Amino acid sequence: MCTRVVYIGPEQTVLTGRTMDFSIDIPANLWLFPRGMTRNGQVGPHSLEWTSRYGSIVASSWDIAAPDGMNEKGLVANMLWLVQSEYPSFEPEHGKPGLTISAWAQYVLDNFATVADAVASLRREEFVIVTDFIPGTDKFTTVHLSISDATGDSAILEYVNGQLVIHHDAAYQVMTNDPLFNEQLAIKGYWDHFPGTLFLPGSNRPPDRFVRASYYIKAIPQTSDPRLAVAGLFSVIRNVSVPYGISNPDQPHISSTRWRVVADQKHRVYFFENVLTPNVVWIDLKAADFSSDAPARKLALDNGQVYAGHALDKFTAAEPFVFRGM
Repeated sequence: MCTRVVYIGPEQTVLTGRTMDFSIDIPANLWLFPRGMTRNGQVGPHSLEWTSRYGSIVASSWDIAAPDGMNEKGLVANMLWLVQSEYPSFEPEHGKPGLTISAWAQYVLDNFATVADAVASLRREEFVIVTDFIPGTDKFTTVHLSISDATGDSAILEYVNGQLVIHHDAAYQVMTNDPLFNEQLAIKGYWDHFPGTLFLPGSNRPPDRFVRASYYIKAIPQTSDPRLAVAGLFSVIRNVSVPYGISNPDQPHISSTRWRVVADQKHRVYFFENVLTPNVVWIDLKAADFSSDAPARKLALDNGQVYAGHALDKFTAAEPFVFRGM
């Protein structure tokens, strides 16, 4: 459930797009968070604590998690489902501090300006990711994390058999929710021998979406025109979206696309499209106030509200949501 694609064009043009696919409705709001926010890992007295160095915009899920966002430096973080994820044990009395999985992407956005800086820090594994069931469901949260920056660098972080595995390379432009990333690369290697102009796998399965996205992100025009680059990337992530209402209990990795994002990391513009509303909204982060004395602000979209175009002036001050923890 979900596909993520990085577009790298001429003149330092870098954008990241993603679909949010899920088997149930996953209401999203947009939030602007300033610098200087005091954060807590939300797993009890042995939680990780930090203060945000960078302001960010995030798309929330049920206002309990931030699965997607971009910070003021152009770093993008995306969480995608990965059933095979297995996280280390959290031993609060005598182990490392804990961080709720719902704030994993937010921690990265708050603390790092580049993929290289994030990878160098996260490799030290100074905290433990702590996960739980999504409230009111039988879905145990298992995700992997992708990050990309304004230089086009990219990394995918997965927990495999309790061990952190980091794939770090600007060549890693595409990922889906399943299987493990090294297996995704193997699948792509097989399909690289087939001419995409003649045949591409067309199902909604994650490996097929990975192949299509990998082909089209190279095939579309490579341009420094931001309008054309955004349009091109939206066309790719729409191509790998799952039609609304499609789901299969026997194949839980296939779920309807609920919303889409394109983040222009060169120009610091965040585009959001909910499939149930007819318009795309965007926010120019260069015009946003991320100073430490600015309030958190919210654009409510979770009840069918309709906006179009640049929506920065539609955000209103709001008490920040609390990340879901233990």
